Amino acid sequence: MHADSPSPRRRVFATLGLLILLSISPAETSQVTVSAGEPAPSVLPATLDVPATVRSAIGVTRDGTRIDLLLQDGDTDLETEKTRLLLIGGIDGDANSVAAVLDIMKWFHGSDEAASWRRQMTLSAVPCADPAALRATSDAAARPAPLTFPSGGKAYHDGTHRDEGAYLWRWLGMHAPDLVIDLRNAPTVSWQRPESTPELEGLAAMESIGAEGDLIVELGRHDVCLSGPMPALRLRTPAGKAVASVRSLLNCLPGSVLARPSAARLALQRRLDRSPTTVAQQLSNHYGHDLKQVVYIPAIALIGQLRLNDADGPLRTERVKAIVRPYFDGQRPSKPTSGSGLSGHLIFGELAAASDGAERARYLELARQAADMGLTDDGKVRPIMPFHSEMSDAAFMGGPILVQVGRLTGDPRYLQAAVTHLRAIRALDERPDGLYRHSPLDEAAWGRGNGFPALGLAMCLADFPADHPGRDELLPAFQKHLRALARHQDPTGAWHQVIDRPESYRELTSTCMIAYAMACGIRHGWLPANEFQPLLDRAWYAIRTRVLEDGRLVDVCTGTGKQRSLRAYYDRTAILGRDPRGGAMALLVATEMMKARPSDKNAAP
Repeated sequence: MHADSPSPRRRVFATLGLLILLSISPAETSQVTVSAGEPAPSVLPATLDVPATVRSAIGVTRDGTRIDLLLQDGDTDLETEKTRLLLIGGIDGDANSVAAVLDIMKWFHGSDEAASWRRQMTLSAVPCADPAALRATSDAAARPAPLTFPSGGKAYHDGTHRDEGAYLWRWLGMHAPDLVIDLRNAPTVSWQRPESTPELEGLAAMESIGAEGDLIVELGRHDVCLSGPMPALRLRTPAGKAVASVRSLLNCLPGSVLARPSAARLALQRRLDRSPTTVAQQLSNHYGHDLKQVVYIPAIALIGQLRLNDADGPLRTERVKAIVRPYFDGQRPSKPTSGSGLSGHLIFGELAAASDGAERARYLELARQAADMGLTDDGKVRPIMPFHSEMSDAAFMGGPILVQVGRLTGDPRYLQAAVTHLRAIRALDERPDGLYRHSPLDEAAWGRGNGFPALGLAMCLADFPADHPGRDELLPAFQKHLRALARHQDPTGAWHQVIDRPESYRELTSTCMIAYAMACGIRHGWLPANEFQPLLDRAWYAIRTRVLEDGRLVDVCTGTGKQRSLRAYYDRTAILGRDPRGGAMALLVATEMMKARPSDKNAAP
């Protein structure tokens, strides 16, 4: 036995340790609740130490347990010349396979023997893909249905499909490994491969399988999470022979077809090989073509069209003017009846700034319909804008329109109304750690509930006069919030559906809004470039991988009112495909990135 391989006694104790951790009955785990200030429970030991890896998560179970991820340092670099391997354990609820995955990770990342392989390959792991099945091992009646793939239904909770499958499937698509290894416990060593994965010479007892719904089979049949297929193998092994079996695989890989980038990784590489202008142009083909209601989603997309300063810029401007013509001519009313309606009027201010004469006056008149709601009938400043609903969203919904109109008119009352409004939102929703709760109903720091204040303050500061005393209040508030957000950026570059919960999904719109705020802050000098440019580069990296050339998007949180629990924010649908909200925010940040200072736009997280 090699000196770096775990001894049989150590393996036994490792497996026993996992079983002890999992000895809580299913009835007890069903009562697990996690509040905003507590870490989610894990089936892995808190003291687990695997060198050269970051401990994160790919998702969360119904009982609040995190689905852990051990991500190798540098394994987010999709351009690496190394072969990227992903190891999955516990998908069938077997603690022995989880222990075996941990053994392999410690050996690969910590042994001298594996040093040569580490120079050629990366290895990350989802040690326990199905914690719910693992916990239910002692009670067959409580055991959940096996995970099947591809994961259908609405991610991540639709009542009919298990969340764990959706989390794993979407993580695989966005991580895009070159080879997936599904490890299962078995009395003897054997390998299984789907017909789509070539056989490797030197691996004993390799069997071809084609079962519908099997993970390794379906990974080769589908564009996983809108990326592409990827090869996969299943290793069936006793825990004590897992390291030796993987060693055999690594010996076979160099020079084989399985050492090449997977189709999924190549698809993400093509997405990364786009400039901000190209991304914006592709998005503009699908978003920003109507204004059926003057609300924020279509308005932001139209603003993105106006800011896409390419060869078609003048034509785009005329198209946008034609779209808003019914409101300009008075054929359709536009007076706001919601917070979204307030921010929807930003499109009129944007057009006013680009116009002159009577046309400018009319656009400004329309924008003032929203801004005037910050003033009383006798012209005094209101303590807060209407339609705020105590939500952090209102920082964006009410603040920028006031500042925009204040700049266009020169009337200081609008600027003071913005300062007063934003102060009121901070009093309602800012947490002591600098993040925003979505509303006073719950402490959860919802992703877009933090994206809105970041975006809103960035827009306000961009229009705010440098000599106005209110700037001395807004700028520190913006900087404090962005530094709080910086602490929670995911290793992939994205921000999460709940900002400080790594087990919640990586969400596109919040990442776009925060990236916009950072790009704007760096460009204007509000944020130090040496501190924030690396964060922005990583965020832009994450955004491009989640925005397809045809306008489809990965993991956009659906429309969300204020919720009463962290669980409710976990469960908001993550849209996969075209989405007006996600497309508008992606288009907006792409146009801002067109103005960003040059940097290595392909720098990996």
